[in-house]
Amino acid sequence: MNHNFMDNSLVEQVRMKAIGWLSSDYNEETRKKVKELLEKEDPTDLIEAFYKDLEFGTGGLRGIIGVGTNRMNIYTIGFATQGLANYLKKEFGRLAEISVVIGYDCRNNSQLFAKRSAEIFSANGIRVYLFSALRPTPEISYTVRYLRCQSGICITASHNPKEYNGYKVYWNDGAQVIDPHDKNIIEEVNRITPEDIKKLNENCSLIQLIDNKIDEKYIKDLLNISISKNAILRNKDIKIVYTPLHGTGVTLIPQVLSLLGFKNIIRVPEQDIVSGDFPTVQSPNPEEASALLLAIEKAKVNGADIVMASDPDADRMGAAIRNEKGEFILLNGNQTLLIFIYYLIARWKEQGKLKGNEYVVKTIVSTDTVKTIAETNNVQLYDVYTGFKWIANILRQNEGKKTFIGGGEESYGFLAEDFVRDKDAVSACMLFAEIAAWAKDNGKTVYELLQDIYVEYGYSKEVCISVIKQGKLGEESIVVMMKNYRNNLPTELAGSKIILVKDFLQLTEMRIMNGAKQLNKLDMSTVSDVLQYFTEDGTKVSIRPSGTEPKIKFYIEIHSKVNSRQEIAMAETAAKTKIEAIRKSLKL
Repeated sequence: MNHNFMDNSLVEQVRMKAIGWLSSDYNEETRKKVKELLEKEDPTDLIEAFYKDLEFGTGGLRGIIGVGTNRMNIYTIGFATQGLANYLKKEFGRLAEISVVIGYDCRNNSQLFAKRSAEIFSANGIRVYLFSALRPTPEISYTVRYLRCQSGICITASHNPKEYNGYKVYWNDGAQVIDPHDKNIIEEVNRITPEDIKKLNENCSLIQLIDNKIDEKYIKDLLNISISKNAILRNKDIKIVYTPLHGTGVTLIPQVLSLLGFKNIIRVPEQDIVSGDFPTVQSPNPEEASALLLAIEKAKVNGADIVMASDPDADRMGAAIRNEKGEFILLNGNQTLLIFIYYLIARWKEQGKLKGNEYVVKTIVSTDTVKTIAETNNVQLYDVYTGFKWIANILRQNEGKKTFIGGGEESYGFLAEDFVRDKDAVSACMLFAEIAAWAKDNGKTVYELLQDIYVEYGYSKEVCISVIKQGKLGEESIVVMMKNYRNNLPTELAGSKIILVKDFLQLTEMRIMNGAKQLNKLDMSTVSDVLQYFTEDGTKVSIRPSGTEPKIKFYIEIHSKVNSRQEIAMAETAAKTKIEAIRKSLKL
């Protein structure tokens, strides 16, 4: 950002905000770093640190670690916690005691932020159940429900780069907060002053450390999800490589796989080392091929069947499988989602568990082949916004009325149980290993299982393209891009006419037939900045800004019919050609 072109009023506004952080309300280290920012000739870093306050997005509070209102530090954490404490007392003041769960991952400052949050909650008379060591994020969701707490937080930035940390808030059902609670919490946070935090005194008697007893209960419930125990018994020796990518998965996932019955769990020792610096990977994101390189090398050396990886807070799972040539290929999130949904519905059907009131959930940017699988098997599908809190919201609405089979999203998150209300890599890894055993029991590899899903339900290829736009100017350019895509709708994509446009910000869908346009309302509970184009050949393109990262994302989905495994290669080639044409038309 070139400061010569900046709005002087913004610079002055930011400077005044930063000067407030030089008061005695902030510690010496913080004051020193703020002073350094103020003394820099180029105000870019100062503006990035102070031009706004961190806000709740699809993953809660998330940002770069550092000083400033737009950074993750003990003060922004403190403001968030005090605001949440105030809101909890408003919502649950009638209770004899309000309680919260606090967990954290491997990231730098995660334990510090967790302890600071515990201190503030306790100073407000709120009982705190604080995990004594790092744990997977889904276990925090589980514990909120199990201990019947009113709220919970997890200090994590999920799969973001090492510079980030975050603050994920759960409500009393174990799900991430949604409207109106998220907005109400922010209103409370905005009222907090440094003086409010400074005068608080920790009440140690209200802070209770959580040990491995919760682990045991969580694991016991997870093991009950298994629906192919005999297949595991017959194929217990399949070789599985697992890596936690330096994160919390190391605490539970190998143990769960072993208890499930698998005997050949191969570890990646370098990545079993818990570290917020993620020393062996460029990014701790199982969506990125480079993150799985060490694990795949280990799999090649050991002749493994499958590779699995979880992200730092163990809520997302990535996988690699062997193709027909025996080479390892990475599955994308849509493919694992397809495999999970297909397997669960198929097994439930075989066991006579489908009674007609079952449902699955996916996000609107995830593959529509899931819808085909569900509808073909008389299972209801819910299509929700991106962010697992929306999947959890469907579970909340259907509790005691309908039966949840599973739900997931293209960004590598899946949930196969209803006693957790967030994506869960612990159960996903467990389930994926079970699917590998079940496929082998049926004379197939996981790769052949995926091919057979394509043959039965239609081939689909999905690509997500992210355009990164950092900082304040980046945010503004994303707003302009979304406006342009809305105001300049294309008439076709890769030679196929657009027949439907869905705008989730306006909650409208426009059907286009023979040049005529019909406008209808979309049935969604709230708005979201997402735009979708559908073409007459089944192509879907979704455009949305990320809620957790400085990106605008383009999701391209191509569909075609294949009659055999042999036709898939040709369908994939055609899909790649079409995707390139769409990229050009969208100027990507």
